[in-house]
Amino acid sequence: MGSVAFYPGSFDPITNGHLDIIQRARRCFDIIYVGIGQNSTKARGRFVPGQRVQLVQTALTEIGLSSEKHVFVSTFTGVVWEAAKRVEADVIIRGLRALSDFEFEQQFAHTVKQFAPNIESVFLMTRPENSYLSSSLVRELSSLDQDISSLVPRCVVEALK
Repeated sequence: MGSVAFYPGSFDPITNGHLDIIQRARRCFDIIYVGIGQNSTKARGRFVPGQRVQLVQTALTEIGLSSEKHVFVSTFTGVVWEAAKRVEADVIIRGLRALSDFEFEQQFAHTVKQFAPNIESVFLMTRPENSYLSSSLVRELSSLDQDISSLVPRCVVEALK
């Protein structure tokens, strides 16, 4: 088996920023597992986990990764590193939007290293055009009837209508 990466997130909904990270990570790793987690510290999101899986899979189809047998999508519960271990991941991928993300992500990476010393954390900087983008922003703009088509894949625009 080649290199295996685990990309966790709530993906509620998936954004163009998330898709960019997946595409770029795919160039670095043989297999990517997109793990849709349930974060007990976050407010209830817009979509239930099964809907998120479907949206991520449809979004991957929209960008041409659907027929690829190297990107898998599923839900997980519990801590990220245990989910990564279950899929035999060598790496956990994290996206960084701005310097403000770094402190949290550094703490997260050190925690992963403490509990799963064989798993590395790899950070990918978002492209500048996605540096402000978050799922919560998309949900807020959508609730205010704003055009979000430049921020998310077409399937998310339709699902949020």
